[in-house]
Amino acid sequence: MSQTITTKNYKKLSMQISLNEMSFCCFDTLNQKITDCHSIAFSILKPLEDQLWKAFVNHPELMYDYDEIVVLHDNSLNTFVPTALFDEEFLGSYLQYNTKVFDTDFFAYDTIENYDINNVHVPFMDVNNFLIDRYGSFDYKNTNSILVSKLLDASRNVDDKQVFVHIQATHFEIIVVRNQKLLLFNSFEYNTPEDFLYYLLFTFEQLQLNPEFIKVSLLGKINEMHPCYEIAYKYIRNVVLFEPFALKEKWDRSMDQTLQHYILFNS
Repeated sequence: MSQTITTKNYKKLSMQISLNEMSFCCFDTLNQKITDCHSIAFSILKPLEDQLWKAFVNHPELMYDYDEIVVLHDNSLNTFVPTALFDEEFLGSYLQYNTKVFDTDFFAYDTIENYDINNVHVPFMDVNNFLIDRYGSFDYKNTNSILVSKLLDASRNVDDKQVFVHIQATHFEIIVVRNQKLLLFNSFEYNTPEDFLYYLLFTFEQLQLNPEFIKVSLLGKINEMHPCYEIAYKYIRNVVLFEPFALKEKWDRSMDQTLQHYILFNS
């Protein structure tokens, strides 16, 4: 959207939408601060569009004027493809081995700047259609594009393998990196802390990582009282909460908030 300096209002809206939750942040880009930040629980038993409509009714700030609107589709219907192997004419073929795809699916991709990889994904088209009626235009991407990009940035000049685990209510992502190289990305659903531990240790086994030595950094909806943190701490020697100090200071938010909204705050 082209705007002159006299028409810009220096406001940005970022929305992160999954089947069971919506979070959004309103940014004052001139003064570098967050003016609003909310999370709204959704039910997977109710139509997503109806719950989005209710969110807009209850939060009129979603309809303010913004210079930029970013919509983040929070799902695991994605895969990372090296640029050397990427052809945008065959997006569906990259996903067919790790998720169920249909002829009616719409495929998109995000280019991960500076890292020669693309994230091929299936956006929520019902969400996009709902938002087009309200905003007209906006940018959208998959949440994992931001997550992987920022964790690759964080691995700069670290020659040891690092494991990052981004934990949400019903699933988590495992990202393994080494000095800005993506070694693995995977997403797992879980119901219990034991499920979480099983998938984590299974990944360690497959990659021949030693839980006595590899550092595991946890972020997302996690703290030291969380059952997943407690069980991981028992079986993996070097488990810590990730500490994105620069992001915390940038937006003047608590560490708990910064960990929970790491993707949203980086959008």
